[in-house]
Amino acid sequence: MNQKQVRIGIDVGGTFTDAVVIDNETMDVIALKKTPTTHDSEEGVAKGIINIVRELLDEYHIDAENVVFISHGTTQATNALLEGDVARIGIVGMGDGTSARNETNVEKLELAPNKFLEVFHEFIPSSDVSDSTIGQAIDTLIAKGAEVIVASEAFSIEHPEHEIRVIELAQKRGFYATGGFQISQLYGLKLRTRTAVVNGSLIPKMMETSDMTEKVIKDLGIKRDLMIMRADGGVMSIDEVRKRPILTMLSGLAAGVAGAIMHEKISDGVFLEIGGTSTDISVIKDGQVMIKNASVGGHKTYLKSVDVQTTAIAGGTMIRHTNQGIVVGPRSAHLAHLPYECFDIPEGETFTIKMIQPRAKDPDDYVVCEDSSGKTYAFTVAGAANYLQCVHAEDYSCATSKGYTQAWEAFAKYLKMDPVTLATQCMDRASEQIWAIIEQLIADYELERSFITLYGGGGSAGVITHYLGKKYDLKSKVVNNAPYISTIGVALAMITEQIERSVVNPNEDDIKRIRADIIDKMLEMGALRETIEVSIEVDTLNNVLIANASGTNEIKNNDAAVVVQSHEELKKIAIQSLGYETAEANIVVENERIVGVEVNHSEKRALGLFKRKATSAVILTKDGVVKFRRPNGKIVYGTKGQFKDVMTFIMDEYSTFSDAGQTVPELHMFAKFRTFNYSGLMNKEQIEDISWMDLEGLEDDERIVFLVTRRG
Repeated sequence: MNQKQVRIGIDVGGTFTDAVVIDNETMDVIALKKTPTTHDSEEGVAKGIINIVRELLDEYHIDAENVVFISHGTTQATNALLEGDVARIGIVGMGDGTSARNETNVEKLELAPNKFLEVFHEFIPSSDVSDSTIGQAIDTLIAKGAEVIVASEAFSIEHPEHEIRVIELAQKRGFYATGGFQISQLYGLKLRTRTAVVNGSLIPKMMETSDMTEKVIKDLGIKRDLMIMRADGGVMSIDEVRKRPILTMLSGLAAGVAGAIMHEKISDGVFLEIGGTSTDISVIKDGQVMIKNASVGGHKTYLKSVDVQTTAIAGGTMIRHTNQGIVVGPRSAHLAHLPYECFDIPEGETFTIKMIQPRAKDPDDYVVCEDSSGKTYAFTVAGAANYLQCVHAEDYSCATSKGYTQAWEAFAKYLKMDPVTLATQCMDRASEQIWAIIEQLIADYELERSFITLYGGGGSAGVITHYLGKKYDLKSKVVNNAPYISTIGVALAMITEQIERSVVNPNEDDIKRIRADIIDKMLEMGALRETIEVSIEVDTLNNVLIANASGTNEIKNNDAAVVVQSHEELKKIAIQSLGYETAEANIVVENERIVGVEVNHSEKRALGLFKRKATSAVILTKDGVVKFRRPNGKIVYGTKGQFKDVMTFIMDEYSTFSDAGQTVPELHMFAKFRTFNYSGLMNKEQIEDISWMDLEGLEDDERIVFLVTRRG
């Protein structure tokens, strides 16, 4: 038996189920496998999961006891909403007055054209809530056809007792039930109710799949609990899925960028997951994905998901010829049920060029070619890129067809154009549509363009990534194992949790309470205390306290396979990460994991006539991965025993003072093998209290490092 400890990731898609095995020590990919998704099996998609995992264990002689992490991502929740395959919801609304009645009465939601989430509503005034009135409301909802009960009461985030009782009484009747307080701790009764309704509608379907999948994993002898991908790019326990299946919605979009961060160790950039039908575009900053509130059927919810922008431009996007010239998309060859020209055309064919309407309501100006046998092929963006030799030989999307170049030449002749000019126009039209989204994300997230690298994943990564980079003068890279990057993301994702809580003018006790609550939740989901990293943000504008946490179910402090870079190489990487070819760099400090480098360089001022010296700070891992870079940042360090003096120095030296008071610097702390982010805290006492708690368990001589950036 292979005695390596491994991580397994499974990505259940609409057509195929992919799986990957990763060496837990080296993080090398050991095996990749693909099998058709088993929608029609009695066991559902769980059948495909057990088949693919069993085959991997057998083929690579892996003992089930050596699987230290197993996770799967699924589009089931998203697909259920798109297809309307959801449970009918009965809402037990509670509160005082007309406002509470109206805000708990969520109308049926249109999930997709002619696909609705059916909702029924009964209301009980808070003063009249009893087992009897709750029971009557539940019975009425069941009689109307409700399959899941949702409890929602005004101010339940502070006093959830009534919602809890509704859940208990519904469950006694044999019905699934959930409450608004379980989904969100934010004020906003209507939004909280809507989110709970969507969550409840997914429970029966997800319970069925979760139970079956958990059973087959246990039957294989795997001891670790099955984890499920979340919409924010992390994973959660299967027990949490049973309570909050809504968190898996849109997780398919999150898996690719999670893989880019964990597998490629990307700290900053724009990630493009380019498939055959669409491209998903997301931003990575400081090794984190950007998060936003998701919508269902055009309605906002409290679900937090990765901010992914999607465009119908990808490798399989078809080419059109209109009165305005070349147009690209949006129809894909896959959805038109046509083969790609660059993968399927044999050599020596002659072609007839035609214009077609691929599907009803599509324009009739999509260009295809027909061979001598009458078989029709689509002209695609992948074909254009291959014709221009933009696709590297090792790329998954490199042409395998012998005759596609003749097809493109026939296309060009038909339009009386040079074929290179034609293919270039196709690539330009495709790139312009993707670039418009990237440009907006650059503005939205205030990215420094000189730092940006475009990272491509997905099966068509080689088709577009490098062309975009060259056209818009940005660095570009296709990630390793690009076609499987989503599955790798599932295998490497960390356990995550977020709590948002409505608090007006939060004090230190409020912050300590939310920190303790999120740590308890992480422990409940299987994370080990020693691995948990917490960041807290105070949103004073919206009176919201936000806690984010990540961790793992194992302690892995030192990767023996990591190649430690020399100090000279680390300094060179730091300089280049800031966009300079040469500069003066000094290693200021290092601990078990990270190295702090300060880079001295010249900045132009006054229309370029004068220059001034500036210092930037870069934090790298010892193997040369840039984690943070801060123009005008500083690195400060000391021991835990010197914490008070170090913190006093930071606050005195790097705060700014005005009539409005003290503005503390943006602060990150590195201690042992963990990173702590205090950039969301705006109060000196809050930072000092929380950072001191984060040092609990460390010896007084343990070195701690701070990355400090003055605000404003």
